[in-house]
Amino acid sequence: MMNTDSRIVSSVPADPPVPRRASKRSPWPFLIAWIVIIAAGVAGAWFYTQRLQQELAVQIQQQTDRQIAEMQSGYDARLQQLESGYASQLAELQGKVDSLNELLAFNRDNASSKTDNNNKLYTQLSQVQKQLDELKKNLDVLK
Repeated sequence: MMNTDSRIVSSVPADPPVPRRASKRSPWPFLIAWIVIIAAGVAGAWFYTQRLQQELAVQIQQQTDRQIAEMQSGYDARLQQLESGYASQLAELQGKVDSLNELLAFNRDNASSKTDNNNKLYTQLSQVQKQLDELKKNLDVLK
């Protein structure tokens, strides 16, 4: 029978451990991973800036619309005020012109010859008529 006892220590020395060679790993997976991470960062930054740009454009448009509306309402109010002022001045001048026309017609009926008073009335009437025409032109320009 053979001795099959495994407790027996053999006196034969074991082979010394052979140093392992470091296996060379390929750098490609590492480089590809970094390229993907960098590309994701660049894409994220680009999308973020696009979103900020759109939000800023919307805010600027809203602000511009508000300012235009304020300016338009102010302009309309001033225009209405000017129109009412011109209308009252125009009515006042029209009343003066009408009264001068009546006075002039009365003087013509009562005077047989032309006098200096008639000339003065004509001069005043023409001046008032010029002012009235000028106010009408200004009112038409404002409309």
